[in-house]
Order: sequence, then structure tokens, then C-alpha cells
Amino acid sequence: MSTKRMIPLRVAVLASGRGSNLQAVIDAIEAGQVHATIAAVISNKKDAVALERARKHGLKDLFVDPKPFAGRPDSREAYDRALLEVLEQHNVELVLLAGYMKIVTAVLVNAYANRMMNIHPSLLPSFPGLEVQKKALDWGCKLAGCTVHFVTEGVDEGPIILQAAVPILDGDTPESLASRILGQEHKIYPRAVQLFAEGRLRVDGRRVLIDGGKPDGEAIISPS
Repeated sequence: MSTKRMIPLRVAVLASGRGSNLQAVIDAIEAGQVHATIAAVISNKKDAVALERARKHGLKDLFVDPKPFAGRPDSREAYDRALLEVLEQHNVELVLLAGYMKIVTAVLVNAYANRMMNIHPSLLPSFPGLEVQKKALDWGCKLAGCTVHFVTEGVDEGPIILQAAVPILDGDTPESLASRILGQEHKIYPRAVQLFAEGRLRVDGRRVLIDGGKPDGEAIISPS
């Protein structure tokens, strides 16, 4: 059952690169479309463009260096424990992965069960992992797209929240297809955050149910 929030949802974004999906969420928040505040933008890359984006908008930017944890048998878990401490310090309610190029461990997954989202540039469960646009073209798919899902320990295996599809054109390259998919990513990621902020997402096994969602049988090709 959805509830009206008085205080904006506190979100942290983990990013390793340019952070275009971070920017989409920032823009939606500033436009009043998403009732949230970004408590911190965190990166494992000191020179990530995402951190620069955060600074431009007056957001807290944090670099958590993975080097001190390298070489340890539990290096990934130890790094995630350091991240978890930062998230807890900032009272984060929802974690967003936005081009975050590290596989999160059970340390974070369990602490933020059904409270951590990722966006992936394919229509999951098809084509998890990397080079997904090339795979879609190689397989002769007629549709491609993107998926927002909750994060589990399996890579790109979590319950699906929202998807958007785009047609694959005869002359498409992986780059041209990726560009059109990215435009849809920028629409559905903020939308998923707002649904979470409204308390409208319910996880039932592998399914995510949206309270007050689309009528039964209505197809969504590309969310408006």
C-alpha cells in the first residue's frame, strides 16, 4: 500500500564512470518529478565524471578507495563493509547503481535487500553482463531495451521493476542501439525511484508488483 512521504527519500548513488543515469535522477529530483534527495554520490574511481556531476549540483561526492583492501582474501566484502559504513552514516534508504563497475557482495545486498536498484541495458533476463547490444544484434532480436531491477547476489538476476523496449533497426550498430536505449534508461530509472518513494513497489518472489500500476493487459513499449 502506497503512503505519502513527508520527508524526501534519502538516496545514494554508486557510480564508476560518467554517471549519465545519475544526471537523469538529479534532473528529475530538481524538476520535482522525484520526491527524493541524493545524500551522497560514491565512486570507486577517483576521477569518475559522476563525482564531478555531484559537485556541480552541490551534492556530497565521496571516493572510497579500493586499494587498501586489495590482496585480502575478503577484499570485496571488506570494501563493501566500508561502503556500508558510509551509507549508514548518511542514513541512506535506497541505493542506486549507475554504471557501477564492481559486483556487490552479500554484505551490501543483505543490508539493502529490496532497497538497492540497478539499471541494465537489455530486456532481462536476456543478455545479462557486458556487450549486450552486440549480443542482441548477433541474435537477430527485433526489440532491445533496458531494465531496472532490484539487486541480488546474482549478476543482473534480481526482481524486475520496470522495462522499456526500443526497436532494433536494420542499420543499427551496437553504438547506435546503445544510444537509443540510454534515452529510455534516463526515463525509467527516475520513474522507478519515484515508485519506491511512493511506497508502491511490492516484491513477491521474483515479481515486483506496482500498486496502482497499469491495467491488466496493457502493453508498455516505451514508458512516456
